[in-house]
Amino acid sequence: MKKKIFSAINYIFFLLVGVLFLWLVFRKVDVEQVMKEILDANYFYIFLAILAAILAHIFRAARWNLMINSMGYQTKTSTTFYAVMIGYLANTAVPRLGEISRCGALSNKDKIPFNSLFGTVIAERVFDMIVLLLIILAVIFAQLSLVGKFVNTTIIIPFFSSFEKNIWPIIIIFSIIILTAILIYFIFKTYQHIFNKWTFYKKLQDFLKGLVDGIKTIKRLKQKFVFMLYTLGIWLMYTLMIYIPFFAMSGISHLTFGDAITIMAIGSLGIVAPVPGGIGTYHFIATALLFELYGIEKITATSFATLTHAAQTINIIILGAISFILILIQKRRTSDGNPEPYQIQGNR
Repeated sequence: MKKKIFSAINYIFFLLVGVLFLWLVFRKVDVEQVMKEILDANYFYIFLAILAAILAHIFRAARWNLMINSMGYQTKTSTTFYAVMIGYLANTAVPRLGEISRCGALSNKDKIPFNSLFGTVIAERVFDMIVLLLIILAVIFAQLSLVGKFVNTTIIIPFFSSFEKNIWPIIIIFSIIILTAILIYFIFKTYQHIFNKWTFYKKLQDFLKGLVDGIKTIKRLKQKFVFMLYTLGIWLMYTLMIYIPFFAMSGISHLTFGDAITIMAIGSLGIVAPVPGGIGTYHFIATALLFELYGIEKITATSFATLTHAAQTINIIILGAISFILILIQKRRTSDGNPEPYQIQGNR
């Protein structure tokens, strides 16, 4: 019960954070003008951006397939695609639920151990975060005079200013965390023979083993080059999801592919923030980048951020719902293609 209450409070808190950022974006703009720009946009380019997003999801599913196959399990790319979309759908409602949802969907469908699947997702996320950080660093160095100033004035200076003002509380908190970790380690080592008898501990060991096994999948991959090609495809499509909509609005159509990389890279920080669907945080960062870096009118910048986020969110909701239905249909079929009787999950 306490866990559910904590989860609810955590969800409401980050939802309010998103709403706060959304308010900051819209508080000084004419909402009617924003809506007019959105309605006047050329939706052909929005449609092309949605196709780029679908390709990115397909590449992600195919790349995940490589990782799963490296553990000795066989899956179809179509099935992993459905699982990926179910995960994205879950993330629009509850941040980080998507990772669990897509692993659960695929585990339930193809009888692959959940722990191993979750390990591959953790490995994938860590790898993607490293790639994103490298892209951000490349963008900053490539456009040092432009992006460097923005990052410095809006992120680095405020962060270190806050850090300096709260230096002692931060030191105390980190010291407590380190000492607690050391104490737990020594207790565990001293009483490990007792822990070994606990069923919970054995289950935890199995979970961690599956997790580590999944994380090691990238190292064991036989098709590393293909893995990197899929990764390149994912980030290229992510960039096109920003670049193509430039042409949907006249006030922003002069921006280049390089500008799209910058907005995609730094704007991604708003998407990975623990806010439902990146609402508010993406709008805030994308609008700030367009307005502060490239001198785009505030109304146009807000319209672009709102339109691109809404289009991709609707795309995820529709594809996620369809994928959920299709994976249920697949699950009701046996290996020879004949339908099997429907069974309630709780009775299995």
